Amino acid sequence: MRRAELKDFLDSKVLQYEHPSFLQDDPLQIPHCFSKKEDIEISGFLTATIAWGNRKSIINNASKLMELLENAPHDFIMNHTDSDLGVVQDFVHRTFNGTDLTYFIQSLQNIYAKHGGLESVFSKYQQRESLQPAISEFKRFFFELPHLARTTKHISDPLKGSAAKRINMFLRWMVRSNHTGVDFGIWKALNPSQLSCPLDVHSGNVARKLKLLKRKQNDAKALAELDTNLRKLDPQDPVKYDFALFGLGVFEKF
Repeated sequence: MRRAELKDFLDSKVLQYEHPSFLQDDPLQIPHCFSKKEDIEISGFLTATIAWGNRKSIINNASKLMELLENAPHDFIMNHTDSDLGVVQDFVHRTFNGTDLTYFIQSLQNIYAKHGGLESVFSKYQQRESLQPAISEFKRFFFELPHLARTTKHISDPLKGSAAKRINMFLRWMVRSNHTGVDFGIWKALNPSQLSCPLDVHSGNVARKLKLLKRKQNDAKALAELDTNLRKLDPQDPVKYDFALFGLGVFEKF
């Protein structure tokens, strides 16, 4: 398939899948329950953090997590007490447990109190063509408080070879335009052109079939290769094709 034909094909799939109906079975529906900027980004970040495994389970557990945060995540994080933290100890989603959640709450409080919030940290370390170095810096800031080693596995580091699928997905949610009612576009300090595709088994397999990706592993090198090819199709908004790749893989078994 020639590039022009491939672009037309994928653009049509973006139009098909980047639609509010996409939210019915997607974890992105969780931050759509909120209107306050800080609530959207915190609920989005925590939802993305546990976004692996069965999507129904992710949505159910993310909903439970928001209930534990009294459906006011920013206020809870900034004003919680030690007894409030006791309530979250029983939370579990696969390997993410109450101990991890407790640290995440404490670290988010630190980031909003001392570093200007999530957007501020990512934008401070952004590079013109990529946010992958900013993700690595974010992880450094996130774990600047005393923590258990086990908790660090829940945030990936692209500079250590990870495709960082969940954080790249979270950044897509925050940065891309909300003109279709799917993503939010509430982070104005970053640009969609800097985003990277949330690379997982579905998007990776479809990308290989479409010859957008040759590398077999879904790692940082594969992400860089896919980024390069998606930017050739749309340098201003390359990650819109996440909808096409994901939809083709999950819904059409392409």
